[in-house]
Amino acid sequence: MPLIRRLPKRGFNNAAFHKRYAIVNLDDLNAFKAGTAVNEELLRESKLVRGHFVGIKILGDGELKHGLKVEADKISAVAREKIEKAGGTITLRDRGAAATDAASTEESSGAPAPKAIAKKKSKTSAKGKKKASRES
Repeated sequence: MPLIRRLPKRGFNNAAFHKRYAIVNLDDLNAFKAGTAVNEELLRESKLVRGHFVGIKILGDGELKHGLKVEADKISAVAREKIEKAGGTITLRDRGAAATDAASTEESSGAPAPKAIAKKKSKTSAKGKKKASRES
């Protein structure tokens, strides 16, 4: 039996929670006509993305020759710059309303949204409250 199977497994493994994104380079996007809306469906139809992925990430490898409307989950800074330079637009897809609300409040104020402050419970009993109200 191999050594790796004989040794005990310990510690935390983050592999179950890892998010995988399909990588698409700008060179691959040159196959589409100018002004085309490039989204996950179109990329799957053209066989540029295969398999199960959480979303699409656009990387800036290569040059984009014409403007496209790109819809993706993540985009690198270089890719964003090159797409805008070619006359294209970028739309980031939303992943749920709760995440969007939290992100929008954080972006608008520039700081994380404040947490709700819980009121401290008073340790005085009901009898003590009645007695205090009679005295005043």
